Amino acid sequence: MKDFKFYSPSEILFGRGVELKAGEMARKHGATKALVHFGGKSAKESGLLDRVCAGLSECGIKYETLGGVQPNPRVSKVREGVKLCRDSGVDFILAVGGGSVIDSAKGIALGLPYEGDVWDFYCGKAKPESVAPFGAVLTVAAAGSEMSDASVLTNDDGSLKRGFSSEMLHCSFSLLNPELTFTLPAYQTACGCADMIIHNLERYFSPAPNLDVTDEISEAVMRVVVKNARILMSNPRDYDARAEVMWCGTLSHNDVTGSRYNGDWASHQLEHELSGMYDIAHGAGLSAIWGAWARYVLSENPSRFARLGEKVFTIPHFEDPVAGANKTIEKFEEFFRSLRLPTSLAEAGIFPDEKILAEMSEKCTFFGKRKIGAFKKLDGNDILKIYRSALR
Repeated sequence: MKDFKFYSPSEILFGRGVELKAGEMARKHGATKALVHFGGKSAKESGLLDRVCAGLSECGIKYETLGGVQPNPRVSKVREGVKLCRDSGVDFILAVGGGSVIDSAKGIALGLPYEGDVWDFYCGKAKPESVAPFGAVLTVAAAGSEMSDASVLTNDDGSLKRGFSSEMLHCSFSLLNPELTFTLPAYQTACGCADMIIHNLERYFSPAPNLDVTDEISEAVMRVVVKNARILMSNPRDYDARAEVMWCGTLSHNDVTGSRYNGDWASHQLEHELSGMYDIAHGAGLSAIWGAWARYVLSENPSRFARLGEKVFTIPHFEDPVAGANKTIEKFEEFFRSLRLPTSLAEAGIFPDEKILAEMSEKCTFFGKRKIGAFKKLDGNDILKIYRSALR
């Protein structure tokens, strides 16, 4: 077993009606004036925004609101939020939404005390000395940003999608009510389930020695997601299934399923270029690229893939681990298709030509400055081959 550090300071309140505690929790963490940050019209039309704002007022907390966060959140919206907070004297950021809204709120929290441009953190030019405090009311089970140390933004200039991680980027608190996810479209639910599955897979495939307890936790989380995602496709208002999936999403990205090693993350890096250029939903981009990545790297340790299939899909043991590995990949792709998610770029409606593939590959290496992955290190040529393989 390798040495590791586990740090997950976010306070979680889980269950029916917990969004009503937003004011109480914000006050507990020092808020006097909050920015309530959200996405589109659903937060307003559902009455959620009114309930959250009323809770802030009841606790003596003034607030400003800023909506308009898009999927694959833009740094331009973060810059707008930073300016609004500075002009209005905001000292606490409250995200009301899914991973995109929370990631955008984290960007605002980073930028508020910083004298430079917030994109400096995402392109590697700066590290934060402090961040403004922030919390979340979660409405989409997917990204795990409610308990992770990460934020991902897209730069409107150049369609670059980049992530930034720091111990400072843990929410002070997150409020998780599964009922808030009842009305999500099936496609959005499916994308969220794919995202949390692949958060586990990124950590599962690493060159570090196996840690049985971590592997077993990760495998169990994936089994639970597979089971309950299927339930939600036919019964989206099943509270227990929503609750199981919501908690799995949180566990999938707070490092409890990957404490032995940081993980591979090549699939996410490959997908960032897809959604940065084509604005595809993150979960759909991941399902479209993962099989191509998996087939390209499986020779590094086919037994690892074979074990995964046995544990998650109860695939019978194959004497030939390569056969077991290929069967495992097929099973994950069957699962994604059962959720009506793409398993290739063509199925996602993306048809890049060779020039675009080369551009994505170059961007993925940060223009030749890095390799990606840990299970197998991938250079620009490897990345290009995976993109080509993912076409159909």
